[in-house]
Amino acid sequence: MTFADLLSAELRREPGRPLVTFYDETTGERIELSVTTYANWVAKAASLLVDEHGLERGDVLLVDLPTHWLGPVFLGAAWTAGLAVAFPSSAGRPSAVVCGPAGLDAWAERAEQLPVLACSLLPMGVRFAEPLPPGAHDVGVEVWGQPDAFMPYDPPTGADLALVDGQVTHDELFRIPTAAGSPGTATDGGRLLVTANPASPPGVAAVARPLATSGSLVLVTGASEARLDEIAEAERVTRRFG
Repeated sequence: MTFADLLSAELRREPGRPLVTFYDETTGERIELSVTTYANWVAKAASLLVDEHGLERGDVLLVDLPTHWLGPVFLGAAWTAGLAVAFPSSAGRPSAVVCGPAGLDAWAERAEQLPVLACSLLPMGVRFAEPLPPGAHDVGVEVWGQPDAFMPYDPPTGADLALVDGQVTHDELFRIPTAAGSPGTATDGGRLLVTANPASPPGVAAVARPLATSGSLVLVTGASEARLDEIAEAERVTRRFG
C-alpha cells in the first residue's frame, strides 16, 4: 500500500468531495481542496521535485513548513515520487528542502549544495512579493507550469521509506492500526479537525490516516478554542486532534 494507491482509489471513488480544508484565522484565509484539486497540486509539486530539480526515488525531501495546506501537498508529492520525508528535527542530510518565509534565509545559504524551494504561503500559492535570495526557487513561480498529472519513472512500493523519523515505510504509515486517541481512529468518511502541523512528527498522521480511511482533513491555525468549536460545527467535524 502506497500513498499513490490510496489517492488513486479516492479519485475513482469520489473525486469531487472535500479532502483538505484549511483555515488560517490570522489572515482570514479559507481554502478547500477536493480530491481532484489536491491530486492536481500533488502532481504539480511532484513534477517540480523530479522533473525540474532531478530528485529520484529514495532521495530525502526536508519539509520545513508551518501549519498550512501546502504541507499536505508536498508530503503527498514526496510520497508519490518515492521520496522519504524528513523534518527539521531529523538527523541526516536532505536531498532538497521546501520551506516557508521563516526558513528562507537559513536554507538559502545552502542553495549551492541542494535545491531550496520556498513557498510564500500567500493565498492560492502565489509567488513572493519580493525577490528571493540567490539560488532559492520560488514555488509560486515554478509550480504553475507543471502538469496536472504525474507518473513516476520508478514508482515506490509499500516497502519504500515514507518518513525518515522512525524509518517508517508506506505500508507502516498507511496500514498499521493506531492507538486510541490518534488521528487514525477517524471513521470511514469522517472529518478530522487538526491543529498540529502536518509537516511535523506528531502531525504527519493527520495527512496519512484520513486518506487511508476515506475521510477528510480540516486543518486550522491561529484559532481560539471558541473559534475551533465554531469551525468544527460548520465543517461537521467528527473528530479532533492536536
